[in-house]
Amino acid sequence: MENIEEIYEKYASLIKNYIYTITENDNLAEDIMQETFIVAINQIDKFRGDCEISVWLRSIAKKILYKETKKNKFENTVSIDEIEISDNKKIDENYIRKENKVTIYKTLQKLDINTREVMYLRITGELSFKEIGQILNKSENWARVTFFRGKQKLDKEDC
Repeated sequence: MENIEEIYEKYASLIKNYIYTITENDNLAEDIMQETFIVAINQIDKFRGDCEISVWLRSIAKKILYKETKKNKFENTVSIDEIEISDNKKIDENYIRKENKVTIYKTLQKLDINTREVMYLRITGELSFKEIGQILNKSENWARVTFFRGKQKLDKEDC
């Protein structure tokens, strides 16, 4: 197995990007990424090797995010300083993109927790069904079927 420095170099940005796609908060993504590696260092002896190390790290990051979300009742907000403003067209595009995301995330909230989790991991985490199954301790086929059914439910909502 690789040493922890190599693992950090290889997967730190992946974990940060994974959390950022869920939260859209760069500072929170950075904090959770760092905490993920602290936990990983302390629990490296518990890594069984029956999945990719990236899957294991994402699983740790997801648990930390859930814990943080429950603790702080995290709200996904973007400050005005974080929005890049180059011209009116960019402002309009950002607004439309944000409104579409808000609509999609609101619709996803109507789904049951398992379906919502699969949808988040597949869409924002860009994970394979195999990786999703490993993270959620289910089969690849379960993840695939759950995603398909979730898409059907979203289609009924006219998202």
